[in-house]
Amino acid sequence: MARKFLYVVAFLTALAIAAMIAFSFFGPGLMRSALVPHAGFSEPAALPANFHARPEGWISRPDGRRNDPARWQPVTLKPLHPEDSARRAAIFFVHPTSSFDTLHWNAGPTDPLAGRQAERFVRLQASAFAASGDVWAPRYRQAVFGAFLSDKLDAQLALDRAYADVKASFSAFLAANPTGPIILAGHSQGSSHLLHLLFDERSSADLRKRLVAVYAIGWPVSIAHDLPALGLPACMKPDQTGCLLSWQSFAQPADTSTIEETFDRERGFDGQPRRGSAMLCTNPLTGGAAPAAAANANLGTLIGDGEALSTQLMLGGVGARCDGRGFLMLDNAPKLGSYVLPGNNYHVYDYPLFWANIRADALRRLGAWQPS
Repeated sequence: MARKFLYVVAFLTALAIAAMIAFSFFGPGLMRSALVPHAGFSEPAALPANFHARPEGWISRPDGRRNDPARWQPVTLKPLHPEDSARRAAIFFVHPTSSFDTLHWNAGPTDPLAGRQAERFVRLQASAFAASGDVWAPRYRQAVFGAFLSDKLDAQLALDRAYADVKASFSAFLAANPTGPIILAGHSQGSSHLLHLLFDERSSADLRKRLVAVYAIGWPVSIAHDLPALGLPACMKPDQTGCLLSWQSFAQPADTSTIEETFDRERGFDGQPRRGSAMLCTNPLTGGAAPAAAANANLGTLIGDGEALSTQLMLGGVGARCDGRGFLMLDNAPKLGSYVLPGNNYHVYDYPLFWANIRADALRRLGAWQPS
């Protein structure tokens, strides 16, 4: 049974890679045809009652689960200095899309293939925050990959259902962590839901007082039309707190047109069109203090497929600079794996490229955070 499961995972991985190659030759139309569900939206199965009050509602949470992916750490990592671990935060992390299902618009939270990939993302991404405290990563009825390739009402309904789960899980997270500092983080679809959540919670003075930082990575954020409506400043200093970081990684020659076209069609959280506005780009190598940094500022990159035994931390050999409308341009095109998207888009590697810097960034901001 285990071997059969691995064959299925390998097949889906190969399918995803083939789709990316096809995209590079034939464009977005073929990608949409292959990956957007052809059936109309139907309500996904309801979550069990009090789903996020129970362990099965979470990929990671501080309940002593063996092999919690968020607690994984590279074997070559140096131990923390006692001063670095003196303060502990509660970290709420929303994982990115891990389902390529084309029969439904939402993946069930117990889908074995999507769940396994989600755990790999948590290991590659949320583990960067483990040194800062306890990571809570909810399971939710995520919108499938094809929902982000379609402007149908079905796609929006799928995203709404996914967000409702994230919002419910956040309420459970706050109930379990009523006091103390909080770090919010996500990637891609996860960051989209996180930003929506921040907008809905913009009047919560208690959340603002507790907020160390928001890592809304892998999703475009308009400086003019999103940040003011969210009520959060961009992180401009490595020790700044209560601020937001975001970046989207590309190597040269880069084609950012697909992201820009979608971004320009949408409205910001202030209700105004985003067209022509700049996107927030935080250089993770400088904590936002400077737009550019050489490779020697990179403290370490994760190399591997996200499995616990095969993923390693290597001394970072990648520098980066914020460029253009707000994209993070790498100073070379590192060979990290098979998931570089068309246009030299390193979206899948937004976290692994700068894993050690993100870890250090969260610890530094947590150390600077002061209760009020």
